[in-house]
Amino acid sequence: MSDLSHFESRTGRLNCTAEEVFRFVTDIRNFERFVPRRTVTNWSAEKESCSFSVPMAGKVKVRLAGTQEYSKVMFNGDALKEDDFTLFLDISDKNNSKTEVKVSLAADLNPMIKVMASAPVNQFLEMLVKELEGFSDWSNIRE
Repeated sequence: MSDLSHFESRTGRLNCTAEEVFRFVTDIRNFERFVPRRTVTNWSAEKESCSFSVPMAGKVKVRLAGTQEYSKVMFNGDALKEDDFTLFLDISDKNNSKTEVKVSLAADLNPMIKVMASAPVNQFLEMLVKELEGFSDWSNIRE
């Protein structure tokens, strides 16, 4: 990637442990619970990868790219071209039952695409944090 555009969510506060969040999000099949059906179609997932279609971007592929146990999860993705974005989840354990999560995205976008994509990307990050905050079934991991 060359000149990257960076986007960052607010910090979300979850009622679970960092280990629970980490184990949940490192199995991409669990993300189906957060997929907005009105904007995403053709959802398909395996443990470490998924694909779906989004208006204006077409087919998107996401794969687990790396982790730091209980604190960071990194996903690489293909949207407009191969390996053009990386999604990070930074997980901070605050005590035994509270965790903070921040979601960020780095994308290889030309200036015109960045202008058009900024609002939808920021809305996506906010939606994802809001869904994570409202979720309560962290121990129900797909296996």
